[in-house]
Amino acid sequence: MNFQPTDMQLQIAQMVKDFGKTHIKPYALQWDETQEFPVDLFRKMGELGLMGVLVPEQYGGSGMGYLEYVTVISEVAKYCGGIGLSLAAHNSLCTGHILQFGNEAQKTKYLPKLASGQWIGAWGLTEPNTGSDAMNMKCTAVKDGSDWVINGTKCWITHGKSGDVAVVIARTGNVRDSHGMSAFIVERGTPGFTGGKKENKLGMRASETAEMIFDNCRIPGENLIGEPGEGFIQSMKVLDGGRISIAALSLGIAKGAFEAALQYAQERHQFDQPIANFQGISFKLADMSTQIAAAELLTMQAADLKNRHVPMTQQAAMAKYYASEVAVSTANEAVQIFGGYGYTKDFPAEKYYRDAKLCTIGEGTSEIQKIVIAREALRK
Repeated sequence: MNFQPTDMQLQIAQMVKDFGKTHIKPYALQWDETQEFPVDLFRKMGELGLMGVLVPEQYGGSGMGYLEYVTVISEVAKYCGGIGLSLAAHNSLCTGHILQFGNEAQKTKYLPKLASGQWIGAWGLTEPNTGSDAMNMKCTAVKDGSDWVINGTKCWITHGKSGDVAVVIARTGNVRDSHGMSAFIVERGTPGFTGGKKENKLGMRASETAEMIFDNCRIPGENLIGEPGEGFIQSMKVLDGGRISIAALSLGIAKGAFEAALQYAQERHQFDQPIANFQGISFKLADMSTQIAAAELLTMQAADLKNRHVPMTQQAAMAKYYASEVAVSTANEAVQIFGGYGYTKDFPAEKYYRDAKLCTIGEGTSEIQKIVIAREALRK
């Protein structure tokens, strides 16, 4: 395995850095304070090809692989975790589901709009009472002639109010039947489809998280993705890629927190010398650096396997679990290194601290990742 960045990855990283310095960094704190989801920013990212990183060029995408995708998400997350989260959800969940399982007509219709940033995507699996227990979902889709009628509520949905199109998983069979759920494409503006409560969150506040409500929402049969009963199986495969997304997001937050702490430790003087000279601080920096390197290797390994279409459920879970925990621990130590200043919004450490925690929860908690990792180990 050779995970040295290619010239393409280095060029992508530099492009995202330049974009982030100009279009994200100056506004990140404002978006965080106001919980503004900056839709226009995502249109601009679409112009750079960042909204369809994995989408083939024939559908208007950038046609790149998962190693480049990890580079994009992690670099964006250095500037703002919320923007990185929304970019990841758009690419890997909604767009990724249609790319992986949609038919040719669906790909031709939706992928160019999603990849260009003209449309922003949402993905609905989670419900109020079914977080990790997805097979107990209550949202239903009932066949009525050639149409399907959806009723129910989805929650914790990235772009639940602002998304232009959503992939929604609804129950079409028996509860707890893994073949009792199906996936549908639902466009914003469809009668009976509305956005609900927007969550007031601890972190990732520039990323919109809201309910999606379906009240006798009628959609044409052509919007079914795959066959009836395949929705849950499709979702689990989509989440394998989604875990790489959250690992990359975690990696970016961890790197951002570490780089801020490293710089501050060299600039802050106590007892007539930089605090980086003190062993108590230097050991923290050593641990942070080592853990980030390990998280990056796990993430790149999962991305490489995904590129090669090799089963990578365990590796994706390992990357997501470890990188997210590293993001939390690194952000925590960054606040400690900044001291009192780390507890204020005048310095970046406190935002990394707040943003990092979601990474251990979203797209499968750390505890769920352990279950997946152990299950795969026992199966082998």
